[in-house]
Amino acid sequence: MSIKKIAEQVGVSPSTVSRVLGNPNYHCSSEELRDKIWKAAIAMNYTPNQAARNLRLKKENDEEKTYYINILMTRMDFQQTDPFFSELLRVVESEIHKYSCILTKIWYEPFFSNDRKCCGIKAKETVERLYAETDGKNDGLIIIGRCSSDALDCWTKKYKNIVSINRNSTNYQVDEVLCDGKKIAAIAVEHLVSLGHKEIGYVGQCHKDARYKGFLSTLQKYNLDVNPHWVIEAEAMETAGYEAMERFEKMEEQPTAIYCANDIIAVGLLKFMKKGRRRFYTPSVIASDDIEAAQNCSPMLTTVSLPKDEMGKFALFLLVDRMKGGHKVVTRLELEGKLMLRNSCTVLQDSNWSDYCI
Repeated sequence: MSIKKIAEQVGVSPSTVSRVLGNPNYHCSSEELRDKIWKAAIAMNYTPNQAARNLRLKKENDEEKTYYINILMTRMDFQQTDPFFSELLRVVESEIHKYSCILTKIWYEPFFSNDRKCCGIKAKETVERLYAETDGKNDGLIIIGRCSSDALDCWTKKYKNIVSINRNSTNYQVDEVLCDGKKIAAIAVEHLVSLGHKEIGYVGQCHKDARYKGFLSTLQKYNLDVNPHWVIEAEAMETAGYEAMERFEKMEEQPTAIYCANDIIAVGLLKFMKKGRRRFYTPSVIASDDIEAAQNCSPMLTTVSLPKDEMGKFALFLLVDRMKGGHKVVTRLELEGKLMLRNSCTVLQDSNWSDYCI
């Protein structure tokens, strides 16, 4: 599939498509346009010319085998509502082409992250169905996001070479690159505590979620109570954050600060506060991921940054090394998060009014 055909479908010039696909750091006119170009390229199974040239040279020299890689996204559906994973996916795709491998399949299957649904025969049948779609082009699998233990067992029976990019450990069943969700949450909550906050709410996934566990354990560490009314379970969606803030605003007793498990949830909270009628309630808001929107919202979001570039690069290194017969022992690489201080958190005031301007 040519760059010209992608350009025609998206409605931009071929040069713009070439720049976006050839350079993951290229600053497009908008994130929406860049995502649209990548989605079109993936749908058309486009392989960048440079990768194709590298593959031809390697075949001519008979020096190296061509590896076919599949990706399983367990935290995104086709709507791709969580920007963190779409940003991480772009990094991974770029690294795949650098290694002159071919990306043949991307599955968007949130089903695999649901332990309650993805178990037993259902997990096995779904893995069998997806694996059959690869038509034998399946040298390696990259799992991005949490995967149920039953499903992971099924995947390991199909693929000899798997790497997981995740916030939770897979208990050393496969190679993995992760940022520990409990530690990420601890960094965020401890920052709120350092600002004097003792009444802290939570918005995000709860069932077996590492960040929720980190939220709870950090409050316990500082002898702070968990108010169940201030814990709102929500998917990683902007609309979920908007609705959560609407609930907080109607409460008689309100937290002075809120930790959102994902940036996109926090963006929704801040948007509601900006549009809300009762603007005297403006709690401090902190999150984790550091998506691009975190710097573009108002106020700019204080968050714990996950090193997406390094996560993608190390994951591909581990996968390619294993496919080439390098390391044999299951390898776990843990990267650290970093607190990004911006404008959405303030020192606890006598009232709930924060210093930042909504």
